[in-house]
Amino acid sequence: MNTQEFGINTPILNYLIHLKKKAWKDETIRITNWVLTHLSKHADLNNPPQVCEYINNLQRSNSYKYRLAQTYATFLKYQNIQFKTPSYPKQAKMIKIPTHEKLEMLISKAGKTMSAKLQLSLETGLRPVELCNLKVKDIDLNQRLVYPTTAKNGNPRTLKISNTLATLLQEHIIRNKLNQNDTLFKGNPVRYGKEYRETRNALAKKLNDPTIRTIRLYDFRHYFATNLYHKTKDILYVKQQMGHKRIDTTLIYTQLLNLNDDEWTCKATTNTNEATQLIESGFEYVATTPDALMLFRKRK
Repeated sequence: MNTQEFGINTPILNYLIHLKKKAWKDETIRITNWVLTHLSKHADLNNPPQVCEYINNLQRSNSYKYRLAQTYATFLKYQNIQFKTPSYPKQAKMIKIPTHEKLEMLISKAGKTMSAKLQLSLETGLRPVELCNLKVKDIDLNQRLVYPTTAKNGNPRTLKISNTLATLLQEHIIRNKLNQNDTLFKGNPVRYGKEYRETRNALAKKLNDPTIRTIRLYDFRHYFATNLYHKTKDILYVKQQMGHKRIDTTLIYTQLLNLNDDEWTCKATTNTNEATQLIESGFEYVATTPDALMLFRKRK
């Protein structure tokens, strides 16, 4: 941790150094610094009622307020100041899943590195922090397998990728002269999110399509989960592939798919190689007609 990047507020700085000694992750320390510095600009950190009043009056979601309050509570505990984190009931909000076409559009319009990141997010459902923590040795290009370090103390898992993505990653590794112990992509989740939003907003402006601006980076993960559940109808398998600890976290994805017939793109072929390419690009096999025509479909 480079202390020069943090503010001059001595209690905050001392707390961050304490977290570093406790082996907290740099990204968590960075977020903690941002929260405490932000709160200190609007309230006295030594005055819990004042800080709570500021948080309560924010026009933000309860989950956002809770994260601020929880970070502040941990800071006060370090200061030996008694404080009970306010209760912020969870607000039910259905996740809106973007279409596959729009996700593919974002991938195709991004630069080489961003395109590889987004394709990896789409095919594996990795959290941004998991993707940014990947090392070259975590990718088996021959078997097209990814072995991520699961975040949030979740269960370990192995994820399959397409031939196309394996080729993209191989080109990325060669282009950047990466070794087995090197991080696959430079930067952290914050940077990844910022660069993604820049790419997304530029495309939305170019196409004059404001709906593209509503697609969050995490929506690639949400799409992966809903699509996987639709294909398998196996909620335990989805839980394992998502790296969730609790099944109720996974159950939300059973409610997100609208399975109307007009939500599909359909393809047909009699060629085995073409059929393989369709499956690798996300199409699912439906049936074979009496005249040997193989039918495939993929959600829009």
